[in-house]
Amino acid sequence: MSGPWRRAAGIAMLALLAATAQVRAQANTSTQPGLLRDINAVRQQGCEGQPGKAAPLRENAALSAAAARLAGGDRLDEALKAAGYRAVSGAQIILRGAGATLLTRASLGSSCSVLTQADLTEAGFYPQAAQTWIVVAAPFTPPGAAQADELQARVLALVNEARAKPRRCGNETFAATRPLHFNAKLQATAAAHASDMARYNYFDHAGRDGSHVEERASSSGYRWRAIGENIAAGHTMAEAAMQDWLGSAEHCANVMSPAFTEMGAAFAVNNNSSAGIYWVKVFGSAR
Repeated sequence: MSGPWRRAAGIAMLALLAATAQVRAQANTSTQPGLLRDINAVRQQGCEGQPGKAAPLRENAALSAAAARLAGGDRLDEALKAAGYRAVSGAQIILRGAGATLLTRASLGSSCSVLTQADLTEAGFYPQAAQTWIVVAAPFTPPGAAQADELQARVLALVNEARAKPRRCGNETFAATRPLHFNAKLQATAAAHASDMARYNYFDHAGRDGSHVEERASSSGYRWRAIGENIAAGHTMAEAAMQDWLGSAEHCANVMSPAFTEMGAAFAVNNNSSAGIYWVKVFGSAR
């Protein structure tokens, strides 16, 4: 079994930055369309030392409501929650200056790198007096149940891609090793634990009944010689969960261990839980 779990960043908040924008009056032009146009132009250009071509942001009414709450003194997480917007990542920027604004990467300064984050997809605005609050975010859009088989296969493929190359996991070096095969009993073991964590809003290798992967695999009818488990939370894509596992020495060691010959993987979603989505991989070698 893997060692102490390292919690995945369920909702990764980007740094909250403030920028002073250079202001140019634009008659008969509303601030929000102008700002969105300029932000998307900067995303295409990129910041100094960073490539552009980031996808354009869409305006989102809930993010504009969150921006209004920021103007009233709320923290970003409070504002997003009150607006009913669940974010995977988000940030706020305060532009200072009267009237409509023409933004450039030079006028944005250090805030340019916030607005050009490739994973951001939506923005909201709230102008008040000589300031405009901007909230940019990537919404929490978890996969649906119809994608379960596809994503389980994707996780297995990602594991086998990792195992095909030598890798260092913390202080331990692993040689490339043989690929794993799918096992239905290990998949059932993973699905049961993912569903339990999602339903009861916890994140731990230990189940609510105190069980660990050894007992859970045995209960699923898997007679194991070696067994291990990786868990992650908050990631809406298999690739992101895999990156998190490879970044943890204990979880990476499970991925690379030659002691394992097969595995099963699953995810479960509960929008009302803390992390929203929970991933489990169970590795094994049968007797």
